[in-house]
Amino acid sequence: MAITRQKKEELVARYKELIKNSTALVFTNYQGTNVAQVRSLRSKLSETNTTYVVVKNRLLELALKESGRVAPEALLKNANGVAFIGEDVAKSVTALNAWIKAAKVLEVTGAILENSVIDAKGAEALSDLPTKEQTRAMLLGAINAPARTLAQMINAPSASLARVINAHADDQKEAA
Repeated sequence: MAITRQKKEELVARYKELIKNSTALVFTNYQGTNVAQVRSLRSKLSETNTTYVVVKNRLLELALKESGRVAPEALLKNANGVAFIGEDVAKSVTALNAWIKAAKVLEVTGAILENSVIDAKGAEALSDLPTKEQTRAMLLGAINAPARTLAQMINAPSASLARVINAHADDQKEAA
């Protein structure tokens, strides 16, 4: 069934909007899935601010080019479903991989991270990246470490003096 020009323009506009709000796009071969499974996947991914769309390859390629993103020919073949991932790449890819492992239907074929093309193995490995919360915790730890060390250095002389006075007082008690 042919799609009208107006419908194609609407799809390209939708893809461009999704691309603009995505840090990564993970491509999957959705062949062999049914509507209920795709609905289930969309529900699971919506928890991680990710939108899963079964795409028209030619229109997605056009939207990628118009958005200034790389349009890899190798990924724009076959029956593609694309996970448009928001801010937290690791959390989203982990959720996608978990769903795929449980359902045993989809296959990750690759990804686009910012403007870099990643193969299937690399796309699955994106789940190994630290999550947004983990990154914030690491950053806060790095920021707090010098302050904590400074506070310990400032408190060290007074703590040492207190120990010396206590030791001297104990010695005086024992001598008396």
